[in-house]
Amino acid sequence: MKLFFPLIAGSGAFLTIYFLLYVGDTLSNITLVMAPFGATAVLVFGLPQSPLAQPKNVIIGHLITAFIGIFFVQFIGVSEIDLAVATGLGVSGMLFTKTTHPPAGANPLLIMMSGQGWLFLITPVLIGSIIIVIMGKMIQSFHARLT
Repeated sequence: MKLFFPLIAGSGAFLTIYFLLYVGDTLSNITLVMAPFGATAVLVFGLPQSPLAQPKNVIIGHLITAFIGIFFVQFIGVSEIDLAVATGLGVSGMLFTKTTHPPAGANPLLIMMSGQGWLFLITPVLIGSIIIVIMGKMIQSFHARLT
């Protein structure tokens, strides 16, 4: 069954991203996907035992870095130095809180370059990351039953 793991992981990533897109766009007209979630899916589905793929890392890591990005947009600015400082603060924030999740390192850049507001923290960041974690646990459980 180890030969099937890449297919299960890829299928889990596909189902989760499709679910987020379908529910967000078709059913509720809200954004539940952001680019860093593609890299999150690699960790959550492909390397589920990694410390970097654990639920607290995924959710809190994304929240910390997204908060920093939005804070900069709202109160500081979006220059080259601001983008760099916010990214560095995001890395430090995740390391200080022991919630390192590498894909979340892209959040300040994404958020600042697209000028997002506080609602972005809820959707897609919080809701999307929670759904990815739940789907990841479901796929892990399914895979465990097969092996």
